[in-house]
Amino acid sequence: MIKSLLSVALAAGLGLAVSGAYAQTTSATLDAVKAKGYVQCGVTGGVPGFSAPDANNNWSGLEVDYCRALAAAIFNNADAVRYTPLTSQERFTALSAGEIDVLSRTTTWTMSRDTQLGIKFVGTMFYDGQGFMVRKADNITSALDLGGAAVCIESGTTTELNAADYFAANNLEFNTVVFVDQDEVVKAYEDGRCDVYTTDSSALAAERSKFANPADHIILPEIISKEPLGPVVRQGDDGWFNIARWTYYALLEAEELGVSSANVDEMLASDNPAIKRLLGVEGDFGTPIGLTKDWAYQIIKLVGNYGEVYDKHVGPNTPIGLARGLNALWKDGGIQYSPPIR
Repeated sequence: MIKSLLSVALAAGLGLAVSGAYAQTTSATLDAVKAKGYVQCGVTGGVPGFSAPDANNNWSGLEVDYCRALAAAIFNNADAVRYTPLTSQERFTALSAGEIDVLSRTTTWTMSRDTQLGIKFVGTMFYDGQGFMVRKADNITSALDLGGAAVCIESGTTTELNAADYFAANNLEFNTVVFVDQDEVVKAYEDGRCDVYTTDSSALAAERSKFANPADHIILPEIISKEPLGPVVRQGDDGWFNIARWTYYALLEAEELGVSSANVDEMLASDNPAIKRLLGVEGDFGTPIGLTKDWAYQIIKLVGNYGEVYDKHVGPNTPIGLARGLNALWKDGGIQYSPPIR
């Protein structure tokens, strides 16, 4: 009996120690963000559906909404964000130098980036894969028909490496036409300087939506790579990483529980314990990561859940027109999944 009591006491003491350690978790990035009053978010120069400005320089898109969710969790204000357009070559340097607080810019999660650049991937906001776009008039129906083609590619990307692997594996000759900026790649394709434009299939659909005659271009059926795209933060600030990661998970958990921007206030009275925890009605999962207990409520109220964000920017009823596919929740046949909030 004495041994059992000692075990309970030790376990309780350990529990208190662990709780205390978590309660003291700090984040230099969070402190700096709070001091300046906004999140500095690195984005693309403009990919419709993901991150693009309008004529008044108001940014929108799936990746922009992640930045807005982060701001909502910290400031109860989804507009407390400033955007830094970055090329593929600039993005990691800007993050490492502290010029941005988070990178949310169609960035593929790879082992070398994850282990060699001093960065951490928050999660996979969008499961993508590389594809090819050609002019319909060329009567090409398969990537296997691209031998000898001139291919427009953005340099310094996984796209460039994947294309080389694909053509080599299929014994196809090809000529690369390389540019350092995505806009230059698109313009070169439109101007006829190359036969093929290759990048992530979502970006192909996004760029095609801006063409004068989108129907004149087709995306070939082959998907040649895995492209898990997600936000990135600097390595070495676990507190900021926790905030960034659980902001993403809150978007997913809200969709799974049926909590949306339209019903979140009504859901505050829900009897579902998981919804109570998510919205801060029961328990406090915000204070341990430096936020208020209603951090997830603010995200959902001001930005929405993952499904709302997806449908608004890239879903089937948008000009981008992407089905959920792998980006559906796990219970709907996809692989998007949040660990429990408890």
